[in-house]
Amino acid sequence: MIFLTFEHILTHISLSIVSVLITIYLITLLVDEIVELDNSSEKGMIAIFFCITGLLITRWIYSRHFPLSDLYESLIFLSWSFSVIHMVPYFKKHQNNLNAITAPSALFTQGFATSGLLTEMHQSAILVPALQSQWLMMHVSMMVLSYATLLCGSLLSVALLVITFRKDIRIFGKSIYLVNGLLSFREGQYINKNKRSNILRMNSLLSDRNYRKYQLIQQLDYWSYRVISLGFIFLTIGILSGAVWANEAWGSYWNWDPKETWAFITWTIFAIYLHTRTNKNLQGANSAIVASVGFLIIWICYFGVNLLGIGLHSYGSFNI
Repeated sequence: MIFLTFEHILTHISLSIVSVLITIYLITLLVDEIVELDNSSEKGMIAIFFCITGLLITRWIYSRHFPLSDLYESLIFLSWSFSVIHMVPYFKKHQNNLNAITAPSALFTQGFATSGLLTEMHQSAILVPALQSQWLMMHVSMMVLSYATLLCGSLLSVALLVITFRKDIRIFGKSIYLVNGLLSFREGQYINKNKRSNILRMNSLLSDRNYRKYQLIQQLDYWSYRVISLGFIFLTIGILSGAVWANEAWGSYWNWDPKETWAFITWTIFAIYLHTRTNKNLQGANSAIVASVGFLIIWICYFGVNLLGIGLHSYGSFNI
């Protein structure tokens, strides 16, 4: 009873912090960067991390099984995974573009999990026979960790595509401006020295902006590749451990269950992504398109299949 009460307290605290942090992020989007708000958001993310960690440990103690038996618990673990990924560069004092992805992901996942939509799943239940195995921790934790890392890497690829598209527009506009400038130079009798200096200054400014965008694209591509590579390893371990567990529980390594099928599709998509990375001509925007498709496939595998409530993994479904 004490652990249950403590879980409710942590749930309400985490939901309150999520609400405050989402408000802070919305303010920073509308207002210029404020250092105090940035520091508050980072401290809030640390508080969220410890709240979720305490929530998982508390649920583990009183339920007497690793808290990954249903969609609610997996969502809590998913938000915890996002917060772990967010904390790693923070404690290393190394800021990168990954934090802009992990923080909102952790907040919205935790907010959805602790909202009233999954109230029926908040109460821990006895494990079904198929889940009463030591493979539960190994298989499900690896799968959820792979979802978290692959989603973060895919979102970085989506950001890369957006910035690349904007970069192309700016370069196109710059080219037109340069052409107009060259034509104007040929018609020197119509342009004075001030206008010429303004043209050169504007071209220099555009070049500097495009160079900064190029650097940002390279960083996004670099981190996307690293994060997706890590997620792909987690996904491979999760699928292999799940196959061994399936053989013990159902007598077959692979049953083409909807969850298994979409997990295989997810693995294939990101295997294609990693393959495109070996070809320099396909790196950047081309490989980012594959990763963006993978982003949608992950949500179908993780969330969409649970909506169906069919197959051997139907115990992970939910009712809204």
